[in-house]
Amino acid sequence: MEATPSLACANKCVFCWRHHTNPVGKNWQWKMDDPLEIVNSAIDQHTKMIKQMKGVPGVTQERLTEGLSPRHCALSLVGEPIMYPEINKLVDELHRRQISTFLVTNAQFPEKIKMLKPVTQLYVSVDAATKDSLKAIDRPLFGDFWERFIDSLKSLKEKQQRTVYRLTLVKGWNTEDVDAYFNLFKIGQPDFIEIKGVTYCGSSATSKLTMENVPWHSDVKAFSEALALKSKGEYEVACEHVHSCCVLLAKTEKFKVNGQWFTWIDYESFHDLVASGKPFNSMDYMAATPSWAVYGAQEGGFDPDQSRYRKERHHRSSH
Repeated sequence: MEATPSLACANKCVFCWRHHTNPVGKNWQWKMDDPLEIVNSAIDQHTKMIKQMKGVPGVTQERLTEGLSPRHCALSLVGEPIMYPEINKLVDELHRRQISTFLVTNAQFPEKIKMLKPVTQLYVSVDAATKDSLKAIDRPLFGDFWERFIDSLKSLKEKQQRTVYRLTLVKGWNTEDVDAYFNLFKIGQPDFIEIKGVTYCGSSATSKLTMENVPWHSDVKAFSEALALKSKGEYEVACEHVHSCCVLLAKTEKFKVNGQWFTWIDYESFHDLVASGKPFNSMDYMAATPSWAVYGAQEGGFDPDQSRYRKERHHRSSH
């Protein structure tokens, strides 16, 4: 389930898929919905959306039924979820229902990151590696955006649960700064670095991106390998998902056990740990990575137990 408790954001990123139809702001200044109401409504809307897939070619009954009761929630759909004043109550409510939480923040609210309760996985968007390129790509509202960005990475370092730097590669904008990106690693010391090619969402008055700015999976791999090499073994390329144009670097000392990767999540353990109220860390709920998801596997991150549905395309010949 994808959701957000805040449509507003403190950035106007060039690759924002909303084309800036959502509000922007430096602080919360809107009518606030109750966290319980947000969770109930999100599940309700999610269910309605899944039901519409009934009968669509390639959709199996088993998957449809599974989709009707969400077990995971990505708090990242749009805006800046961490701006929502009751974010901790919202997270509690999702966990109470055994729904995992993947929260993405745009690294402009370091104090909010500090105050955040444990989530399953906390991402910080690292859209650029230098002050100038961050200003050009994220187009932040805050004058002290760079200080806030660095402080957000420092706040991330204090977190005990799974932490991720999320890098969106935009060809011609931020794909050259391997050294500068590497310098940011030691500030936040994330468990993972997720590197993804930008998704082209059409051109608009607010974004000048074209398909030329979308990297190939081979570009993403080369960038990821260069970063891993730079870290001198601290991080290694662990997983890839070719279809998503996405590669994962993982902290070797934590997630590589006797030569085997443990980048996956044991969700049952996570919920038990949250319910216990005791301190815990990312190694307490890690799970073994299946062979098909490991970097370089022939399957390229596709689960062999699932079959890919290929839509028939009837394009007219240009001849």
